[in-house]
Amino acid sequence: MSTTVVRGTPPHTNDGRAPGHPEEPRRFGLPTATALVVGSVIGTGVFALPSALAGFGPISLVAFALVTVGAIALALTFSALNRRIPGSGGPYLYARSAFGDFAGFLNAWSYWITAWAGNAAIVVAWVGYVEIFWNTSHARGWSILIALVGLWAPAAVNLAGIRSLSVVQVLSTILKFVPLLFMATVGLLFIKSANFGEFNAGGGSVLGAISAAGAIALFAYIGIETASVAAGRVVNPERNVGRATVLGTLACAVVYILGTVAVFGTVDHATLVASTAPFADSANAIFGGRWAGDMVAVAAIVAGFGALVGWTLIVGEMPRAAARNRLFPRPFARESRRGVPGYGIVAGTVLASVLTVVSYTSFAKVFTTVVLLSVLTAVIPYLFSAAAQVYWLLAEGRRVHSRHLMRDVTVAGTAALFGFWALAGSGYQAAYYGLFCLLLGLPVYIWLKAGHREDGEMTMGIRR
Repeated sequence: MSTTVVRGTPPHTNDGRAPGHPEEPRRFGLPTATALVVGSVIGTGVFALPSALAGFGPISLVAFALVTVGAIALALTFSALNRRIPGSGGPYLYARSAFGDFAGFLNAWSYWITAWAGNAAIVVAWVGYVEIFWNTSHARGWSILIALVGLWAPAAVNLAGIRSLSVVQVLSTILKFVPLLFMATVGLLFIKSANFGEFNAGGGSVLGAISAAGAIALFAYIGIETASVAAGRVVNPERNVGRATVLGTLACAVVYILGTVAVFGTVDHATLVASTAPFADSANAIFGGRWAGDMVAVAAIVAGFGALVGWTLIVGEMPRAAARNRLFPRPFARESRRGVPGYGIVAGTVLASVLTVVSYTSFAKVFTTVVLLSVLTAVIPYLFSAAAQVYWLLAEGRRVHSRHLMRDVTVAGTAALFGFWALAGSGYQAAYYGLFCLLLGLPVYIWLKAGHREDGEMTMGIRR
């Protein structure tokens, strides 16, 4: 493991612990790491995504396919980065190692916003499926109460410790992946071309529609990096984190693309645009009655809960890694007696709760707005990660076989282009709110640096 040296601070290892630190993170293996990726990626967002994309028409499927290529390139990039610098923190760790403290802080801050704002988006979609069974009139007060339960119950699972989190994560991943795979395969047999509607339903330019739909579709893949963020808790991270990232991304890609095609082809376009539970509507259209849709709704509820459990860990894990390098407020570095970042978990859940309560007006407005905000703040760490990989590849290019160098630079370059494309498609409103939230971190960074009387950049030994 390489050593980080920051001017004015004691050396730290890449998992954020000082040498000889008595705390050893409790660890989980490849199955749980893969379940963390799949569970964080496949939340209730995918169950609501066809409705958000339906407004663009089937052209959004083209965007989804392009996003999938970028997501796979990004997964391969994260796998390579973790082999180079194993340790908790993921994008924060890579940016700090390549470009210094300020870049590391911006990535940690931006990704932290992604984590708790993304939880708000997930829980809004989750409420839509819960309300198939309860609060069917969608009374706003009850919807908010359901959402708060959906945020704080996963926080309780995390605060109970890594063992309870591992059990819930693996079980919920199985219970949601199997029904989605079933719908993504069997549903293809019941497609009717008339249901797809006009190819470019939005009426704008083709490139504009693909870009805008791609920004929303990117939300479906946010989370492929979660194994690298929690790498310090994974057994043999240099091997297992990369495998979990790539395997989890490929599994999600299969059910995503096929599932979205199945929903588009089995639910009338006008109905789909207004739907709050599109996979349930698709199941009802295929099998008749309501029982099939109710089963899908149960799977969506389980999926959302599992995703919220995984992301609630990440909302504490990212700032924990930064705080142990003195690049986040010190309380975030604390671990509870159960070995989890309790302060970060509670703080992130409070912020997600506030965002949900303040923004809860209608399903489409809340979900789409918060999704785009989460996408924008996630793209920044993705871009820095891809840039770090390109930087290291070019810096050591003379020592790498030219064929391997071209391959790796192409993959990392594709991941970077993917990030820029998603950034462009987020829209002016999301860009405004995302930039505003990002710049709010500047006073925090100044406060942290001034408090520690640090004025220089870091030097770091990099694993070659």
